[in-house]
Parts: sequence; C-alpha cells; structure tokens
Amino acid sequence: MREILHIQAGQCGNQIGAKFWEVICDEHAIDATGAYAGDSDLQLERISVYFNEAVGARYVPRAVLVDLEPGTMDAVRSGPFGRIFRPDNFIYGQSGAGNNWAKGHYTEGAELVDAVLDVVRSEVEKCDCLQGFQLCHSLGGGTGSGMGTLLISKIREEYPDRMMLTFSVFPSPKVSDTVVEPYNATLSVHQLVENADESMVLDNEALYDICFRTLKLTTPTWLKMASTFVGNSTAIQEMFSRVSEQFTLMFRRKAFLHWYTGEGMDEMEFTEAESNMNDLVAEYQQYQDATAEEYEEEEEEEEEEAA
Repeated sequence: MREILHIQAGQCGNQIGAKFWEVICDEHAIDATGAYAGDSDLQLERISVYFNEAVGARYVPRAVLVDLEPGTMDAVRSGPFGRIFRPDNFIYGQSGAGNNWAKGHYTEGAELVDAVLDVVRSEVEKCDCLQGFQLCHSLGGGTGSGMGTLLISKIREEYPDRMMLTFSVFPSPKVSDTVVEPYNATLSVHQLVENADESMVLDNEALYDICFRTLKLTTPTWLKMASTFVGNSTAIQEMFSRVSEQFTLMFRRKAFLHWYTGEGMDEMEFTEAESNMNDLVAEYQQYQDATAEEYEEEEEEEEEEAA
C-alpha cells in the first residue's frame, strides 16, 4: 500500500493536524481508542495509507507531532483523539521559538530536529511502499515556519525520491498582531520553492473574508465543507505580492532585523528570500499575461525543436 507519513509542526500545524485526524478517523470509523467501529469493508480497504495496525486490532496514526514548547502537545493529548497517537511520536522542546524564524531554523529547532528525524526514520521503516510526506504548518510564527522548513530540507536530503506535500497557512495582519510575520513567511517561501513538490496554500486573509463577509460568522470555528477541486490560479500572486510588500516595508528600515541576526542569520538571506518571492510573483504574472496565441507559438517551437 502507498503509505503517507503525516507531520504537524508548531501551534497552528498541530491544531490543523488534530482536526485532520478527527476527520480521517471519522471516515475510517476509528474511535478515540484506535478501534474499528464501522460496518463496511470499504472503510478498511485503504486504511494503511494513514494508519499503522497495532496489536489488538488497534489503528495508530502514522503521525509525528512537533513543537518547541509543551503547551500545544498537552492540548492535543487532552483533545478528543489525544489517546490515539503513539506517545513516542510527540517531540517538543521547552523554550518556544518566540515567532522567530531563525530560532526555529537555526538554533532551538536545530537542536530538536535530530530527535524528530529519528522518529521519522522509525515510521518510514515500518512502511511497505512509502508514497511521501505531508506537513501541516503555518508560515507566520517561528516553529511551523522555521523548524517546519528545516524538517522539509532534512527529509528531502534523506528521501529525495519521495513526494513532499505541505499545507501552509499564510499570515494576515487581519488575523494576527505578530509584526514579523512577513519576514517569517518570506523566508519560508524561499525554502518551500526549493524543497517542496507541492504546497497547498491556505491564505488566512481569504479565510477571514469568507468567514466574516461571506458567511457572516462572528465566531468562526471548523467548517463542515468539502473540497471537490483544487487548482493553481494566477490570482494567488496577489497574496504573494501582499506579503512581499509588507516584507519590503520592514526590511528597507532594517526593522526587527536584530532578532534574526542575533540567532546567527545573515542579512544576505533576507535579500535572497525577497528576490525569490519577487521571482515567484513575476512568474505568475507572466502566465497571467500570456495569450492563447503565445501559448500555441511556444508549442510549435517545442515541436520543431523535438523534430
């Protein structure tokens, strides 16, 4: 069976991940103790994609839960499906990343990453035919963005032929008051472009507008909505442009840069990340401006070269 290893990092990643496992358990009729409680063979047909079968006909999520502080792990453990996870797969620090990408990527996160990779290797060894990895994280904080991208890079080195999919929550000033979010997000995109095969972008600003303007929800919670189609549209460049503009406004003034250079980062990394983000926006703009005639001409040129 084509197994998938799920990783959730940081507070946001673990909150999304906890809900993800509630939904997956519901689909496969797995109760809060890991026992099968369904009545259809279809529910067990592909259960090994996300679950390992343990003794006593119990199903354990193939999940690694990571954070740099214990509070999030405690919240997951005390949640409705907290007992279903393997205890050894909770890996956490004590200090936190303080919304600092550099702490997650270079200092605090780098100290914890080997322990995470040991658990990842252990889970991979149990698989018959690993399909790839999926990571839930946000790009606005310190752990999900900094340590999350560090994990992606390390896993890519060790398993270069496996798929790497991310579910990445992009920040918005409408939803959070963390001033350095544009730095964290831009530095993360720089890494995702290099090391991820596919990124499902969850724009917090768009979600905010859907909840408050479209659905008129005063206290948004998890929505019971299904996705029947996921695509890539050039409209996403608006979100990249928004984050890039916020990044440039701060970086031009060197605002809060000492928080990052104090953790060993170099200013050149910020310049490279900014350049990568601008290239990404320009590439989407190029496809948006392209016409059908240009596309046909390119195809004809490719056919002539092939001939």
